Amino acid sequence: MYKAYSGKILDEIRFVLNTVDENEADLLVDRIVSANRIVVHGAGRVGMAIRGFGMRLGHLGLNAHTLGDSTVPGIGENDLLLIASGSGETQTVFDIAALSKKNGSHLALVTGNRDSRMAKIADTVVVMTAPSKTKAVDGFASIQPMTTLNEQCLGILFDTLVLMLMEKTKENHDTMWARHSNLE
Repeated sequence: MYKAYSGKILDEIRFVLNTVDENEADLLVDRIVSANRIVVHGAGRVGMAIRGFGMRLGHLGLNAHTLGDSTVPGIGENDLLLIASGSGETQTVFDIAALSKKNGSHLALVTGNRDSRMAKIADTVVVMTAPSKTKAVDGFASIQPMTTLNEQCLGILFDTLVLMLMEKTKENHDTMWARHSNLE
């Protein structure tokens, strides 16, 4: 059963990642590079995926923070709040998105729901079509429970963006390791 399940999971991941518009991904990379400060946020397992991305942004030498950490600065004009939300409707995350807009920051959203209220206030939206808690995908059903597929795909999407950012910023494996914690 292991090989059958893992093969199906990989097929599902490939299906979802192929829904991402390359122009949207390029625009997000440009927004990240041009931001003075970047704060990332998401709830639940989505939050864990974007937290890892925030760490990699720091390894790239960018001024990046994860909301909830004690050292998160205030954000405003020329800063970026990057949110991941499959549904684009999570109330607590929406409240933070609205607050960032009130403070003048750029809002970027990675979501499966282009029609969500977060997408409506975002400046940059990347749509990754995976089933969410509020929106099914027509003609597609995952074998995995709940929103597992979305979280897996977010990790790979963010790792793909890291490669794009490495190319754009001329960073490499060695320069990134030099910024990695040496307290482990």
